[in-house]
Amino acid sequence: MNPTTRQVEVGGGAPYRIDIAPGLLDDGALLASHLRGRHALIVSDSQVAPLHAQRVQAALGSVRPDARIALHVFDAGEASKTLANFSGVIDALAALGATRDACVYALGGGVVGDLAGFAAACWMRGIDCVQLPTTLLAMVDSSVGGKTAVDIAQGKNLVGAFHPPRAVIADTSTLRTLPPRELRAGFAEVIKYGAIVDAGFLHWLEVNADALLASDDGLLAEAIAHSCVHKAAITERDPFEHGERALLNFGHTFGHAIEAEQGYGGLNHGEAVAVGMLLAARLSAALRLADAGDGERLRALLQRFGLPTTVPAGLQAEALVARMRLDKKAQGSGLRFVLWDRAGAARVVAGVDEAQVLDVLRG
Repeated sequence: MNPTTRQVEVGGGAPYRIDIAPGLLDDGALLASHLRGRHALIVSDSQVAPLHAQRVQAALGSVRPDARIALHVFDAGEASKTLANFSGVIDALAALGATRDACVYALGGGVVGDLAGFAAACWMRGIDCVQLPTTLLAMVDSSVGGKTAVDIAQGKNLVGAFHPPRAVIADTSTLRTLPPRELRAGFAEVIKYGAIVDAGFLHWLEVNADALLASDDGLLAEAIAHSCVHKAAITERDPFEHGERALLNFGHTFGHAIEAEQGYGGLNHGEAVAVGMLLAARLSAALRLADAGDGERLRALLQRFGLPTTVPAGLQAEALVARMRLDKKAQGSGLRFVLWDRAGAARVVAGVDEAQVLDVLRG
């Protein structure tokens, strides 16, 4: 094992391990250790596959020359997270002749992980999936916890399944190939963990912001591991989002509405969550749950990481609230938000008055 590898164990009913280090996509023994059968499908997108797919295929094949390894690639971008592309992955599994002990390797960001994971959940009612996240956002959030889904016209992630991965292998060297905007977007989800459960982590991020943005390997690994520890602990206690896991949606009710209203062609997910977290902090202050000063500190930290903090021009508050009514976190009693009492102390608040939400959006 690489001496710099950080490992996070995820417990619960379907335990697995997260490995975090540079160079892991070349570790054939590690990749192959999770292939129980003879069929492997690497699923990637048009941006990531040219950079990393051949490495994974070669590393896996070097240890398992008996395996049938196929590659399925679809167009990059949130707009590709569709039922049609889900069908494409299913067709690729069928063409491979994938048996119940086959494994899907999801190589890419959150879109690839969600789509490939959903296909793995559905093929023969569930086969193994190894998440190989190549974006910061996927490493600290979407690859961990087993949520898989696709988007439909009415909203984000409305069709999906809970399907924990067999393993998560985060090769931090892939972050060097990320466009700067994508790296910054990932820090929104990192900041989220400080906002919901760990105020001390927020301070650590304030101190180390410049080095993190410069892709300091050691600090990046520390930030990823710290984020994964928090997510793993929460998802282990609440695997199907019946309670505490909802805290991970801090900023997401607003953020998903912004993404959907822009047709998934404006702010990316991390950017939308950044705006959403600030709106959630302001709604918390408007409801007199929290001090407005905490929201200002959050705004300054998001801006330090180059993230947006205002609702994009041209979006109507009423249209965003209409999107929120369809959000998975909404309930019959009204809109439900993850808000905070202060930095590091979030909670779920149900039945929020739409008029106050509209005021915050217009503010």
